[in-house]
Order: sequence, then C-alpha cells, then structure tokens
Amino acid sequence: MRLGLFDSGIGGFTVLKKVMELCPNNSIMYLADTARLPYGVKSNNEIVQIAEEISTWFSYQKIDAFLVSCNTTNAIALDVIKKNLDVPVFDLIGSASSIIKEPRVGVLATPSTVKTKAYTNAILECHPKTFVIEQPCPEFVPMIEMGNIDSDEITNAAIRYLQPLLKENIYSLILGCSHYPLITPLLTKMLPSNVKLIDPAEALSLKLKLFLDSKVSNYSKKKNLVDLKFYVTSNLKNFPNKANYWLNVFPEVNLVSLQKKGCVS
Repeated sequence: MRLGLFDSGIGGFTVLKKVMELCPNNSIMYLADTARLPYGVKSNNEIVQIAEEISTWFSYQKIDAFLVSCNTTNAIALDVIKKNLDVPVFDLIGSASSIIKEPRVGVLATPSTVKTKAYTNAILECHPKTFVIEQPCPEFVPMIEMGNIDSDEITNAAIRYLQPLLKENIYSLILGCSHYPLITPLLTKMLPSNVKLIDPAEALSLKLKLFLDSKVSNYSKKKNLVDLKFYVTSNLKNFPNKANYWLNVFPEVNLVSLQKKGCVS
C-alpha cells in the first residue's frame, strides 16, 4: 500500500522508522517541510495554512493512508487534514492517549502543542481520573535539527524542562513531539527508573499495522522491504545526509512546492 507522512523536518523519522519495522513492503512518501521549520512556535493560523497545503499536496499523490507525524499539526489542524484527504488518517496524539495506563503523566511538547492542551484533553477523554502536566520545550527542535544532541546546551535545556514534571511525581512521560525520541538516551539518563517513556510513534504504528493486516490478506512478514520516496521544501542537499544518519538509507530527495499542489520541482 502507499502511505504518506510528513513533518517539518527529521522528527517524522521516528515515526517512519517504527512503520518500516512493523509494516514492511509498503510504498512510503515522506514530506519534510524544511522551508518552514520549526512548526512548534508558529500561530494556530499558520499551522492551519500549512496543514491545508500539505494535505492538498498529498491528495494528488494517490496514497492509501496518511500518518500525521507532527504533533503540533496534529494538535491544531487534524480536522483540516481529515477534511482534505479521502483516506484513513492515523494521528500521534489520539494513538498515544489511548494506551496510557499510569495515573500521573507528563508531556514534553512544543509551545504550540502545549497551548492547545491537546494531550491533556485526549488523555482525560480516555482516562478521566489521570493527572496530566504538559511542558513546552522551545529549544529542542532547532538543536536536534542542527545535530546538537550531545551538547551542554541541550542537556541544560532538558534539565529545565524535566524539573517541573518530576516535581509532580509523574509515572510516565510522553514525548509529544516527533523529534524528541531522537534524544531518548539523554532523557533516559535524567529520569528516575520508575518513569516510563512513551513514544507516540509506537502506538500509531501498531494501529497502522492492524489496519494494513485487515486490508492485505497475504501481508508478508519479511522486514525492511520498503519503497521510500523523500520530498523537501528546501535544503535539498543536506537532507540525504540526515536520512542516512538517522535511518541508514541514502535516498534520492526531491524538491517540491506546496503552493503548486502535486508538482515536483
């Protein structure tokens, strides 16, 4: 089947990697809107416009399912995406919230996502008695995109962001931005052993697998046979190196203009 997913940059690689592991033998189109990175500090109106353009572009690509791999867009404009795409849409926030079992939950997310309280609302809808605290992390995405995942700066930022959550004695921590699983080793070092890290990409990919298994009766169990196509809106030369570093692939990457709908430059 033909799957579409997107992010502002490399964050969606965390979703893509899980999908490649659980759901092989599919054709996958990955769009990185690098020209407008990062999304997490943009206004709601800007995110809605971005979602409109991205979902319209994907509507021309003949996909069979769509994965919302950006939490900020998920939180603000999921309805826009669903309206524009006539295929099943799988989202991170709903998928992660449905599997929460702990009574006290922390969420690390972008400022724009935190403002919506999307994770709090989704978790409480599934588990009304859960305590949820959300923490905005404006510095994470730019540092991760630049490759500063071992720097003192990102370590100090992580300490600041985790402190208010740990004061509330959380039992689980949701990585509410698809970029954040890329710094899991750093966060794990700082968390007490009793705090469970939750990557929404895992719950999303499991939902997708159930969907694909129900649609394809002869679904192969062979791994890593995935047809990948990458598209970016800027920085064409740098993106293959990032894909190679994080995914161990060195793909051809195409430049696209979202204002031109289905066009590839």
